[in-house]
Amino acid sequence: MTYQHWTIESLPWSQLDPAKVGPDLLKVIKAAALVEYGADAYAEYLCRVFQDDPGFQAAARQWAVEEVQHGKALGLWAEKIDPSWSLEGAMAKFRAGYTPEHFLGGPAGSVRGSRSGEMVARCMVETGTSSYYSAIGDSCEEPVLKEICKHIAADEFRHYKLFYDTLNRYLEKEDLGRLKRLKVALGRIAESEDDELSYAYYAANAAEGEAYDRQKSNRAYVSRAYSFYRPKHLDRAVAMIFKACGFKPHSLAYKLATRVAWWQIESQTKKLQKMAA
Repeated sequence: MTYQHWTIESLPWSQLDPAKVGPDLLKVIKAAALVEYGADAYAEYLCRVFQDDPGFQAAARQWAVEEVQHGKALGLWAEKIDPSWSLEGAMAKFRAGYTPEHFLGGPAGSVRGSRSGEMVARCMVETGTSSYYSAIGDSCEEPVLKEICKHIAADEFRHYKLFYDTLNRYLEKEDLGRLKRLKVALGRIAESEDDELSYAYYAANAAEGEAYDRQKSNRAYVSRAYSFYRPKHLDRAVAMIFKACGFKPHSLAYKLATRVAWWQIESQTKKLQKMAA
């Protein structure tokens, strides 16, 4: 049976209900649209890292097509909710201000030190996005966005499997033990609060002429984005992280990590919201 991917045209646009969209939700979706829409640059980087693996290169390019579709769907939704906003205009601002150095060409090697490490990092991103869109989809009431998030979350879980399977394939050739994988994973999780999300939030939401303040944009994004999470979303995310690092999910360590992750999200959200008040 051939896999049939969803289309933007098939979304239930006639059910769009702007009255069910709050300003905080709209802001984080605008930012998310930019990050997703820019996936083609990451695919080119992955193809350089895996330059002698045509099978993975083809899969990475298809991954990028689907990620760009996510950005287009989220962007179109945001444009319909806020007709004064333009996905292409915001994306031009984002691209002009944010381009990781390793996206610009140069050596073919991975910035993670190995191909296995690159796949661990990719698994962390897919873990984050699958849990994020699941969280937004579960919490929002707007019908079209709920459907979009359902489709994107399903895609991201499938993308995780692609990178996880590729990780296991390269682990047969490369020596990357569990602790090394964990180090890469924790490093990539820490980068989730780097300039990409902060600058995307700024490019999507800043007033004309407003200067970029990384700390301000980061606080604004995180305080809103984290508010959608519930314990069940963290449970699954931690299990996926453990799996990619070679540890057993649903163990005592997993339960402890889940509790710590939930405590951190709750405390950081409250702290940032208090600072913004």
